Formats: sequence, C-alpha cells, structure tokens
Amino acid sequence: MRARRLPGSLACFLALALTAAGCGLSGGSDDGDATAGGCKVDKANVGSGALSGDVKGDITFQTTNLKKDFGDYFNGVIAAFEKEHPDTKVKWIDDPGDATFTQRLVADAQGCTLPDVVNINVNTAIALTKTGYLLNLDKKAPDAGKPFTESMWKSSTYAEADGTQVHSVLPWYSGGIVQTFNTDLMTKAGLDPAKPPTTVLGLFEDAEKVAKASDGKYFAFLANPQHRIPADWQQMDIKVLSEDGRKFTFADDPKTVQWVEAMTRLYKAGAMPKDSLSSTQDPANVYGQGKLVYGPTNPNFLRFIQQNNPTVYKKTGVAPFTLDALGHTVGAPQYIGVASTSKNAVTALAFARFLTNAENQLAWAKDPNVVIFPSTTASLDDPFFQSVKGTDPFAEARKIVASDRKTATADEIALTPGELNAIVAQIQLAMQGKKSAQDALDEAQSKANELIEQAD
Repeated sequence: MRARRLPGSLACFLALALTAAGCGLSGGSDDGDATAGGCKVDKANVGSGALSGDVKGDITFQTTNLKKDFGDYFNGVIAAFEKEHPDTKVKWIDDPGDATFTQRLVADAQGCTLPDVVNINVNTAIALTKTGYLLNLDKKAPDAGKPFTESMWKSSTYAEADGTQVHSVLPWYSGGIVQTFNTDLMTKAGLDPAKPPTTVLGLFEDAEKVAKASDGKYFAFLANPQHRIPADWQQMDIKVLSEDGRKFTFADDPKTVQWVEAMTRLYKAGAMPKDSLSSTQDPANVYGQGKLVYGPTNPNFLRFIQQNNPTVYKKTGVAPFTLDALGHTVGAPQYIGVASTSKNAVTALAFARFLTNAENQLAWAKDPNVVIFPSTTASLDDPFFQSVKGTDPFAEARKIVASDRKTATADEIALTPGELNAIVAQIQLAMQGKKSAQDALDEAQSKANELIEQAD
C-alpha cells in the first residue's frame, strides 16, 4: 500500500495532540478502566472481541457540509434506521468542513466529545486512527468489509500509534476519473476518437500531433504542471514518496525525467497555450470555449459543459482514464468512522453500516444533484450505472467510472500546497528551457523534503 502523509501543519498539530492526550488504545488499567486516546471508555470498545449487544439508545451523527443540499436524503436514512430499531434516536449535525476541520475533530476527540458516527476525509482518518479515537473494525466488526469492493476495502487502512495498519473507517462515496475529449478537434488533429490514449506518455505523443496540426488555433491541454501532479506520476507508477511517507523520492525515478522532458517538448511545440504555464485558469472554461482537445477528468465537469456549452458537450467523447503502469486508478474517498469513545458503540456501528450499505449508497448516487460513486460492489453493479442508452457523454462516463471504481484504490497521495508549489516551480523552469529535467527534479525534491523536515 502506498504511503499516506499528513500535511505539515496538521502533523505539527497532531504531535501536540499526542503529547497532550497520550495515544493508542488500552484494554484496561490496574483499576479496571479502559481508555481510547486520553478518554475512559467502555471496555468493549477496545481490545479484542467483536462488539455485540442490543441496538438501542441515542447517538450523534456528523456529516461534512451536506445538510443544505441533501437534508431529505439523510433525514430519510435516519428515519429508516430508527424505524428498523425503534429504541434508537440519531441526532444529525453538519460541520462546514473548512480548513480547520481536522484540527477541530482531533480537539473534540481529546475532549472526549467526538461524535459517535462521523464523516471524515483521508487526513482526518489518519489523525484519529493514530491517536486511537476510532474503532478498530478488524477487531470490532470483522465482517465489515464484505459489502465494499475488494480493492477499496484493502487499501482503506490507516496506522495506529504503533504503526499497525488497521481498518478504522468504512469507505463511503468518491468522485471518479475519466478521459474527456473534443471529438471534432481530435479528428482535425488526425487522431481517432475511438482510440484514445491508454498511457500518460501516449497522451503526450497525441498532444504533439495536436500541436503540429492546430497551428495555435487550439491546444491539447493547459501547461501548468499543477494540473497533472502527482496524478500522472502515480499512474506511471513513479515512487513519489518513501514507504514511510517521510521523504520524497520522485527525482530518483527515470520515468519522472521522461515526463518532464515530454512536458517540455509539448510546451515548446505549442501543444499548450504559452500563457498557461503559470496561470490558474480553469481548464473547464477553456475546454468549453472549444480551445482544448482534452478536458478535465472529473465526471462532474461534463454536467458543467452540458449546462454551459451544449454545442461543445455534443462533441465530447469519454473513455477510461489512462491506467498506465499502475494498472488501476487511485482516489481519496470520503469515509464513515465510529468513535472508540462512543458511549453507545453498538448502535453507532450499526448506523454506520446501515448508512454505507449498498441500498443507501445507491439511493444517494441516484440523486440528480450530485455526481458521486459508491464503494459497494452491489451498488456499482446496479443498472443505474451499467445501462447506457444512446450516446450521452455523461451517461457513458457514469458507466465507465462505475467499472473503474471496482478496481480503484484509496492510495491517492496528497501534496500540501507548499510542496506542490515547490515542485511545480522547478518543473516550470525546466519547461522554459532554463534547467534540465533532472536538475529541476533534484531541486524540487530537495525543497519539498525541506518542507517535510520543517514539519517534523
């Protein structure tokens, strides 16, 4: 499994939390108390042995910025759970999910007030697992992984304080990734829309053909490397980080040099707008103007084009993302965790499993106001994802991504803004011919590793 690492500021915060609250789980001390993190808890919440008991009592459920748009859905799920378990009551709260989200949740955990069931992202899962504030599902619910795709469940593990990798969260929903392209422009460039590229460097080869044919009237994609890092590198199976996640290693792989040299050739050849190298313009807007062959990879982008540029939408083709050397795609799903400090862990776990079951995941995915993909095999096999009528680009993308989600893993590497900026700045110099690819990568790696060291 690929290393995951907290952003620097969060790592510092977590270090303080560990110092202040202690860490890990304890099945009991001399006076018979059990602890999770720095909190006294029910002995059944920690140690070995699956949770058991009646599903009853009150719990708190927290989502992240979902109440405004999806109140009817979640109220329906809660009502159905309470109907199935008449002696339960679920209180739903919604966090705005801003930049201090993880810090707040870790602070809540330290104060022994973490919600019983909580919607969290990767970084928060890392923090709460390491500090012992989430149930170890391998021990407390050994069959919890059955509904989920094998690859997603296998990759959704996080390290406890002693380094042991455990399942502490249930995979929930994720976005998808797909190739999108303007079929008319591909044809003009002498490319076959029925045979889109299958590798990153293959995409770059096609982009060179675009440059030769377009004469500056349209382009392959935007030049800013921030749009492609680290996704391209992961798909090429470049080792971006060391196994422990404490050191960048991308400059040591010859494939990364190939990538930078190819980007440099494309920029020089005119495959990208010259003014887009350091620009933060949105590729979706430029694609919608009919000036890019290749569009963004988020399926939700297709909805944007359909609504704002219907003429371009009709010319848009979709295909599976470039699996490349990695052989599958990666992503960062949203998760559902159960607090190890819960005073009603049996009910909390039952609700978490109910919320993430195939039926409820599929019901939400069908909401026309959202473009999400479930993590359960049965949901992804539903005709909603597998049946495509006509040639509608969005419907086709939905089917492609649903199939992709069956093999996708949760091993996406997230760079901090500082790390991304340090890396991109050096690659931009290489693309301008001011540095060799290797020199730029060496300097980028050095600067990014300095940032890691500063955060330690």
